[in-house]
Amino acid sequence: MQFFQNTYVQIVFSSIIVYIFVVVAIRLFGKKELSQLSVIDLVFILLISNAVQNAMVLSNPTLEGGLIAAATLFLVNFILKNVMYHFPKFGKLVQGHPIMLVYKGKMNEKNMRKAKITADEIDEAIREHGVEGIKNVDLAILEVDGNISVLSDEFRRKTTRKRKAHRAITKQQ
Repeated sequence: MQFFQNTYVQIVFSSIIVYIFVVVAIRLFGKKELSQLSVIDLVFILLISNAVQNAMVLSNPTLEGGLIAAATLFLVNFILKNVMYHFPKFGKLVQGHPIMLVYKGKMNEKNMRKAKITADEIDEAIREHGVEGIKNVDLAILEVDGNISVLSDEFRRKTTRKRKAHRAITKQQ
């Protein structure tokens, strides 16, 4: 077909395939959410983006080719977010679900292994929330966005640490 031989159409399809591949690969390999990227994770993401760049623009490294690839990625991302909004089960499949890490002062080691979070990381998150220690935590949850929410003082005090913003939002009930 003449339609699929157009360079720009090929860039669109290549970009869509690369986008889907990267989303699925990151999800399958259990990557923590982006708000908790370590230096190693950041380097990995940067190298992946560089590695797939040529696959998206094919043999057209022009400004137009790059803009078409970028526009395609924005469009696919917009569509994916809308599909996840309208079909919550699909959204949970793509994003995952919250994982309870601590309940009434005790770490849930099974869930910690599942989330690939160490006791030291939980202790650090608890300190970031201003809670004295694990014994004072009523509930700590790894949210789907990668943040850890901590409830303490008999579930009356909730804090959510936004790592990328380096600020705590505290809600008193």
